[in-house]
Amino acid sequence: MKHSVKDWIIATRPWSFPASVMPVLITLFWLWSRGEEVNWLLGVLAILNIVLVHAAGNVWSDISDYRSGVDAQDTYGIRLLVDGDFTVGEFRRLSVTLNILAVLLGILMVALTGLTLLYIGVAGILLSLSYPRLKYMALGDVVIILCYALLPMLGTSYIATGRLVWDALWLAVPVGLITVAILHANNVRDIETDQRAGIRTFPMLTGRAFGVRLYAFEVLFPYLWLVALVLTDVGTGWLLTGLLALPVAVANVRMIWGRHKQAAAYSTLDEKTAQLQLLFSLLLIVGMTLSVYL
Repeated sequence: MKHSVKDWIIATRPWSFPASVMPVLITLFWLWSRGEEVNWLLGVLAILNIVLVHAAGNVWSDISDYRSGVDAQDTYGIRLLVDGDFTVGEFRRLSVTLNILAVLLGILMVALTGLTLLYIGVAGILLSLSYPRLKYMALGDVVIILCYALLPMLGTSYIATGRLVWDALWLAVPVGLITVAILHANNVRDIETDQRAGIRTFPMLTGRAFGVRLYAFEVLFPYLWLVALVLTDVGTGWLLTGLLALPVAVANVRMIWGRHKQAAAYSTLDEKTAQLQLLFSLLLIVGMTLSVYL
């Protein structure tokens, strides 16, 4: 079957890319707002690289979910393999191609910066490839925190300034928690179908009721964290622009709270959480920009 460019792009799940792009952008603006000299060109390359790694990981994960029975006719999410729109071979070739491009771009960035970036990049790619297996062992949340918060933010600080800026990790907590909540919403919804497939996810270990409370913590605690950063003078008061996303977070919690046994009622919560992460991150960037000019 011949596929259009749009078909191949959809196969990478582009709606999820803000989860990887926003930590990089937030780090760049955090450094800039604090008076650091930022190499914006290398920052753009970092964004392109992490999108390639993320896209490759998405495709690789979909192959594993299809083969293990996690994705089936009665499950939610992307259905390109389940419905026969793509073959496993096509998905495998796409994932390999994207990973090769990511490695080549990564080698270029290492040449332009230093070996420290190599260690961070290798760790990111290995975690991305290992994600399906680790997710099936209830360790998916840990991988998400590492791949979409700690590693990219620390790596971006090195790419942009030539050194590791550990202060950038102050914002890894709120951004990382909301990003983890994307996976958590998915796993809470899919407990029964995941059990049928014989895998283990964190909500399966804790129970759905606790999973709902944990989701609420993941999307609400970041706002308390921002207030704490401002009160302790770690961040400027302009970070409180992030609080403007609080009503969206509350609406997401209300979608699942009290209805956790009705999976259909919050079938799109993972996508809505991704939208929340995008909004929250953009508001932080606006706040940091205003702190420079006002």
